[in-house]
Amino acid sequence: MSRVSKPHEIVERALELSTADGCVVIADEQSSANLRWAGNALTTNGVTRGRTLTVIATVDGAEGSASGVVSRSAVTAADLEPLVRAAEAAARGAGPAEDAQPLVTGVPASPDFTDAPVETDSDVFAAFAPALGDAFARARSGGRELYGFANHEMTSTYLGTSTGLRLRHDQPNGTLELNAKSPDRSRSAWAGRATRDFKDVDPAELDAELARRLSWAERRIELPAGRYETLLPPTSVADLLIYQLWSATARDATEGRTVFSRPGGGTRLGETLSALPLTLCSDPHAPGLESAPFVVAHSSGDGGSVFDNGLPLARTDWIRDGRLEQLTTTRHTAGLTGLPLAPAIDNLVLEGGGERSLEEMVAATTGRGLLLTSMWYIREVDPATLLLTGLTRDGVYLVEGGEVVGEVNNFRFNESPVDLLSRATEAGRTEKTLPREWGDWFTRAAMPALRIPDFNMSSVSPGV
Repeated sequence: MSRVSKPHEIVERALELSTADGCVVIADEQSSANLRWAGNALTTNGVTRGRTLTVIATVDGAEGSASGVVSRSAVTAADLEPLVRAAEAAARGAGPAEDAQPLVTGVPASPDFTDAPVETDSDVFAAFAPALGDAFARARSGGRELYGFANHEMTSTYLGTSTGLRLRHDQPNGTLELNAKSPDRSRSAWAGRATRDFKDVDPAELDAELARRLSWAERRIELPAGRYETLLPPTSVADLLIYQLWSATARDATEGRTVFSRPGGGTRLGETLSALPLTLCSDPHAPGLESAPFVVAHSSGDGGSVFDNGLPLARTDWIRDGRLEQLTTTRHTAGLTGLPLAPAIDNLVLEGGGERSLEEMVAATTGRGLLLTSMWYIREVDPATLLLTGLTRDGVYLVEGGEVVGEVNNFRFNESPVDLLSRATEAGRTEKTLPREWGDWFTRAAMPALRIPDFNMSSVSPGV
């Protein structure tokens, strides 16, 4: 059993055991380290390890190929044959897969495929934890309480196929969420950061930012629902555009089901979505946002296909200079729609704005407007327009004459990210950000702040 305990050996042994016409094996070796705190004091910390093995069997038939997928955690050598047989049984019991394609071939092997997985541990917080302790002390002396958590994960993915692919990717992923509250809980502010290694996260900077917001909230102003000039911070822009990316599948657009469908048939590819020269792109090699440079698909769905596992990825511009350039496709949906192959990539960048920071955009607000800090509970209302609804949270502030003059009540909003891009009058400096709503699923994003002249706050929300 020990002879096949290493992840690359587990992959090789599973492939050897396969009797199907095709087989894909994905081993994910995961480790994580975390810190949690409340009331200016650490509460818990921990380190975990785990392994998940996914076996995808393909079986050819007169009407086409079928696929069967089985995933299990904590897999040992003794579990391999039952797992492979279960995937094969699932494939033989399934009908022909609509997305069936020949398994990918010809991709050079990763030179580190047989290396041990990269692991994280509590040492990742060696510099961060003392700095966090200093932030607790400053918060106590300033009459505020800090709550939150820091999490760092490392996933080493080993992908092997019966067609000879042997690919490996190590993915670090760190998140920090920090809430500051007044002792009576009447005021609250949130900030978050995404990081690869916690070396670029400064708790003192975050605490100072939150302290400033709590001071703004000492004056409370009630405003009615309505349309307001609004500054959306990078985190909120990320939340909205990530949902837009998830909705930008070529097949749904071609079949007339989404905001990217052209009335009368076809898609809106080539249309101008923004008067600003904005480019929305994904790039597996984007500095600081690196993601897997090949397709890793544990299941098939609208945005991916198990048959595409191992397919090389490169930068893709979804919107270029304000114009809709690409929609997400698998090899199957590219052939179905006649559109270029453009698989999903696990990061998102909006660039092409100016050099102003969010603070500078606030200072440049000549009239009356709102400054958001985060959104949550975002849900889709209408796929035909990509109308989304959600709530503001942890700080909406009134800006008058270039200065923040107080905190206002929370709102429910109703907006489409596609429509927002068409109405945006200014984009600031692109910076790495943590989406608050989707941070559990999507963390690698870089966005500018956006100025929207008429953001729709549809109703007042009692939420904090």
